[in-house]
Amino acid sequence: MSESQNADSRSVARALDALRHGWAIRVTGTDGALDLLPAETAFVQPGIYAARLLISAARAATLKLANQRDAAVPEAPVMIHGAEPFSLSAARKLADPAEDLRNPLRGPFKADPIEAYDAATAAMDMARLAGILPAFMISTGVDIAAEVSSADLVAFKDPLNLSIQARARLPVHACEHAEIIAFRARDDLREHVALVLGTQTSERTPLVRLHSECLTGDVLGSLKCDCGPQLDAALARMAEEANAGGWGVLLYLRQEGRGIGLINKLRAYELQDQGFDTVDANERLGLPSEARDFPVAARMLDLLGVSSLRLLTNNPQKVATLQGLGLNVVERVAHQLPANPHNERYLETKRDRTGHLLR
Repeated sequence: MSESQNADSRSVARALDALRHGWAIRVTGTDGALDLLPAETAFVQPGIYAARLLISAARAATLKLANQRDAAVPEAPVMIHGAEPFSLSAARKLADPAEDLRNPLRGPFKADPIEAYDAATAAMDMARLAGILPAFMISTGVDIAAEVSSADLVAFKDPLNLSIQARARLPVHACEHAEIIAFRARDDLREHVALVLGTQTSERTPLVRLHSECLTGDVLGSLKCDCGPQLDAALARMAEEANAGGWGVLLYLRQEGRGIGLINKLRAYELQDQGFDTVDANERLGLPSEARDFPVAARMLDLLGVSSLRLLTNNPQKVATLQGLGLNVVERVAHQLPANPHNERYLETKRDRTGHLLR
């Protein structure tokens, strides 16, 4: 990476840190700039008001400010204003859809044109990367803690930034003959890992599983999803491959909640308890239902020297995505597990709305 690319990447890292701390940032795009204060994390100070809020299209649709066509991309930005300026408390309540049942009467609000649309779009993506709600107070007069551009964000997300940082032998319960490899990009705190089971050889096509981090399922044994059982079953399948002279690769991607972060995933759980399915819950938060970074997975496989693979998945779109990234997926290996009473609707949603083959 060049020095200028390093600087671009660091700008995003500083801005993400500022958003998590509740500090204001300036985002510049090809069509202008926006000064933004994150509604969720900003700390209360006297006299903080904003005439306008930047929210998602999905939130705007809930507030009757956009129709379903306008909200087809739930994470798209929408600018709104009210009869009076927004206080920080009001902005925070407006940002969180879980507050809708407790505070059903909102508005009236109106939507405004967004002159700096490129900057607004980048801001919504940065909210997702920071793991906060996609809602910002505009031009509050608070000191700017970091400045970033939409071009900086592109540089930050470039999968070529990823490199191998460490590797070690790691006997695991499923297979004693295993190696763990850690990957990291210079300015991204997420550390992805690969677990190679068996002996890597060019003579056998590996069985590969892409598994996104799920704290609740992988560690705490949540029954609301199938992540923990899928992880265990994948390791067992790869151990069978290793015992038969083959090998497997588990990519453990630090993309909690399909890329929306742990806290937003728990917010989605709360919305599911209110009756929304997993797709609608994400979209009601103003977040994409699929935000995993598959180019990162492709880069990890490239660094491991894997160009052809047998993919352990029930998702045909994942096969198509990896093939589009230049990988040769020679076989889709089914990975079906039985449902339980707590995740049955979740699995039905994956089948009916995201195309998973679970029959």
